[in-house]
Amino acid sequence: MTRGAAAQAAWSVGADGWLAAARAVPSPNRDARPAGSDAELLVVHCISLPPGCYGGEGVERFFTNALDHDAHPFYSHLRGVRVSAHFLIARDGALTQFVSCRERAWHAGVSAWEGRPACNDFSIGVELEGSEFDAYTEPQYATLARLHGALCAAFPLRAVRGHSEIAPGRKSDPGPFFDWSRIARDHR
Repeated sequence: MTRGAAAQAAWSVGADGWLAAARAVPSPNRDARPAGSDAELLVVHCISLPPGCYGGEGVERFFTNALDHDAHPFYSHLRGVRVSAHFLIARDGALTQFVSCRERAWHAGVSAWEGRPACNDFSIGVELEGSEFDAYTEPQYATLARLHGALCAAFPLRAVRGHSEIAPGRKSDPGPFFDWSRIARDHR
């Protein structure tokens, strides 16, 4: 296999719903999609734990139920919360996958898209390491573009939306610093 072919294969979603290009860290916060549901929507979120701090293990520990709730004052209100996303894109562009794309990750909460409730049933959640108050990085946009292409090749994705668009009034991420024109420009 040529180097280009190997790189292309790494950015293909396997039959099991896992992407070889991503570091796999399985989360217990997942379950089966309802019968007949396939990924039609890509939901973009942002997260940092503690808020505004980047590069630590907080998000990974949170998504795997291993967060030390006494390690930071903010963590105390996360006690008992069980969430995950399919993917996390770090500030340096590194990609981690927590849930198979064939399964339902618990990322959107109470949500609706085009009048259809329960977006977790038919979406893939991507968290960008960041906050609503900081610009996202070039490596994050590059990884998101590659991931978006791989997901479009594997699933009948019809749209990309922010968490704020599927849970208006409840959520505001990925926030005003996310460059939506990059989605259209980077995925032609």
